[in-house]
Amino acid sequence: MTDILDRDGAGFLIIGRAGMDLYADPPGTTIETATAFTAALGGSSANIAAGLCRQGMRAALVTCVSDDAVGRFCLAQLDAYGIDRRFVRAVGGEARNSLAVVETRLQDTQSVIYRNGAADFEMRQEDVRALPYAAFQALVTTGTVLATEPSRSAALSAVELAKAVGLPVVFDVDYRPYTWASAEEAERVYSHAATFCDIIVGNDEEFGFMAGDYDRGLPKARALAAETARIVVYKMGERGAVTITRDGEVRTGIFETGAIKPTGAGDAFMAGFLGGLAAGVPVAAAVERGSAAAAIVVSRVGCAPAMPTADELARFMASHTLSPIQQVTDAHPAP
Repeated sequence: MTDILDRDGAGFLIIGRAGMDLYADPPGTTIETATAFTAALGGSSANIAAGLCRQGMRAALVTCVSDDAVGRFCLAQLDAYGIDRRFVRAVGGEARNSLAVVETRLQDTQSVIYRNGAADFEMRQEDVRALPYAAFQALVTTGTVLATEPSRSAALSAVELAKAVGLPVVFDVDYRPYTWASAEEAERVYSHAATFCDIIVGNDEEFGFMAGDYDRGLPKARALAAETARIVVYKMGERGAVTITRDGEVRTGIFETGAIKPTGAGDAFMAGFLGGLAAGVPVAAAVERGSAAAAIVVSRVGCAPAMPTADELARFMASHTLSPIQQVTDAHPAP
């Protein structure tokens, strides 16, 4: 199973959004009382790409940004992190980049997301048809890009084109209800997309959503591993994760850390996990690496700026231990 990403050094082709995050400053400040904000690169796909580049991997982003100052901010940030942006297109008109206004605090954390007329949803078929898929190690897509047209059809075409040249496809479920017309539509589209994917990563709520019943998330993850995907990672927050492959299941705990915010953990996990697989470590060790990256990012301000380097990950894992594995049942925990 360690050979699923066997094109050493080729890098990742990542589909999805890049945006601007505005963090209320200083840490602990609520949005409504803030008079200062710190700007950073945002958007789940751009965050994952930044995390991979911070580990010394290569990553290219496929998306659209607005043809304005905020879009140019995103392009400058992609350059700063070393993310390949050859496949990023600027769009004019009323399209605007995703904007998140967030807080760095643990209790009652607020985030305000602006996604009206999102530029990344303007990705079209012509943006994906001629991509050099065979030059990359894997295609990574997030579920958000599937929420509406024309980006939905473009992303699904990219997945099919990647599969046609034997490129592994990684699916970060990343379900954001506010971007979809209905839960029923999202369930249908996600289920279709999952049939093409070699690696699927999501949390217990997202798999429960895909199953149409929050109590059936783990059976859904197991079914995907049995029928389509080679690796499925079922994340459960503080209860750890269940990693399912054709060889069986592995359950892991989490790394305890001094968290200052809950945001960024999912993107960090994906970057650490994929970085581990690309480095050739076993799947279970790659999951532990993803958990370590998540623990580091929630203990720092920001998401992309908080992503650890490979050396930081190694030092953290050498000085911290995983929490004991908790009992996992098929039932989704009560809210």
